[in-house]
Amino acid sequence: MKTGTKKTAILGSGNIGMSLAKGLVKADYCKPADITMTRRNVQRLDAISAQGFQVGSDNYAAAAGASVVILAVLPQQLDNLLEQIDGAIDPARHLVISVISGVSCADIRAKLGSRVQVVRAMPNTAIAIGESMTCVASDNAEAENIAEVTKMFETVGSVIKINEDLMTAATALCACGVAFFLRAVRAASQGGVEIGFHADEALRMAAQTAKGAASLLLQQNSHPEHEIDKVTSPKGCTIAGLNEMEHNGFSSSMIKGIKLSAQKAGELYTND
Repeated sequence: MKTGTKKTAILGSGNIGMSLAKGLVKADYCKPADITMTRRNVQRLDAISAQGFQVGSDNYAAAAGASVVILAVLPQQLDNLLEQIDGAIDPARHLVISVISGVSCADIRAKLGSRVQVVRAMPNTAIAIGESMTCVASDNAEAENIAEVTKMFETVGSVIKINEDLMTAATALCACGVAFFLRAVRAASQGGVEIGFHADEALRMAAQTAKGAASLLLQQNSHPEHEIDKVTSPKGCTIAGLNEMEHNGFSSSMIKGIKLSAQKAGELYTND
């Protein structure tokens, strides 16, 4: 990809695509006019079109006019999309980024050509508020292009580079993980109602407590058990509650759920 060229096409502009587009503009990575967004029902892009973004339904034209092409459709829609843009992708000019679960870089190159540089990125729904945990990986992209993708997704949260064979696992831990942690917050709020709080109060208290707990780990580079030890005294109420949860399989259930989600994520796409 040519240095300084930031024309970007987001093919399949659902929630993730629109959130990324807004993040890129908010961070001054590029201007709205530099981003073309496509969707089968282009009317759903009216609001973002009013903000200056280019919109349309012609995936071939969008890809041909960009240097960065982001694939953001559902796994079952990918093969049709790749057929539409086949011939528009120039390996010397284009960088292809996929945010599609369960689809390898090799799967995409098999349709677009062996010389095309592909980077996978796995954000989560917190991208909408600039708090995504995004994992990036590639099996053939140059370091310069991986750095460019990292810079793009840092506009909407944190980024970590991993080996591609761990991308399916990243889907379970980071993308599905949002739902797992939200369910834990929901359960905590229901416990709060049980012990006397109104539902809205309990939810706010549980959510802020969860946010604070996560911030302790991230901002202090701490370990969960270190922070747990600070609030567990001998014969105290915290250790009693923790042990009751563990006796009922709290940690085991979370681990098993993540493992099963990783297995399912690996089955989302077939290129038959």
